[in-house]
Amino acid sequence: MRGGGRTAGGPVTAVRAAAERLSIATTTGAPIAPIRDLIGPDDVDLAYAVQRIGVQYRLAAGARLVGRKIGLTSPAVQQQLGVNQPDFGVLFGDMNVAETSAAQRPSLLQPKIEAELAFVLGADLDIEQLDAISVRAAVDYAVAALEIVDSRIAGWDISFADTVADNASSGWFALGTERLSLADFEPREIAMNMAINGEIVSTGTGSACLGDPLNALAWLARAARDFGDPLRAGEIVLSGALGPMAPLRPGARVRSELFSGTQTLGAVDFTLEEI
Repeated sequence: MRGGGRTAGGPVTAVRAAAERLSIATTTGAPIAPIRDLIGPDDVDLAYAVQRIGVQYRLAAGARLVGRKIGLTSPAVQQQLGVNQPDFGVLFGDMNVAETSAAQRPSLLQPKIEAELAFVLGADLDIEQLDAISVRAAVDYAVAALEIVDSRIAGWDISFADTVADNASSGWFALGTERLSLADFEPREIAMNMAINGEIVSTGTGSACLGDPLNALAWLARAARDFGDPLRAGEIVLSGALGPMAPLRPGARVRSELFSGTQTLGAVDFTLEEI
């Protein structure tokens, strides 16, 4: 196990202190200093331990788990943070902008937005052999998605441990309405563009997401299974950014479109309401 700083009470005390600091940021809406001073910048086990406490807080308060999200799927972002692996977080029902009013969603502190391909599962993923082929068979359908990412860490000054502990820098998400069958397209071959107020701010491809969004799904399926909480039928999986994220300001009108060659596969729209 790798890591840096610890509190005097040891790792357990450090984990709880980090979780409490993040909880205060969520409650007050005020970003906090990085929590890597408590658990170290790259201690995977401690970071996920902090995340699990945060998830338990949400569940105890009545939140409903509806899926997972994968982050750090881009090699460029991994290199920026000095890591060689993705991370994952949890999606709750009140993060879904189509099902929850803005006033009832978690507060946003310093949001950004990125375009993704989301999978909705039709079968559990708790088997021994979890690869791009087996997870493909478990996908009911795919949709275009936008993830409104956020950080409780001031200025997005994050290490790998900071973002993992902070539920993989989660915020909200929006899903398109066109249900896409994997029999009709290859996720690794799609192209994406994302526009804000009519201006394209991000472009990308399926191959930018760990080489194939199905590779990302397989990675998550293995990680979730190994953590003792496997992916289940009906869950939504945000498979990771297809292109660079962009800042998100009140009043922004965002549209992402997915393409296969010259064919439009699907689109998703989101507007950040003025405060």
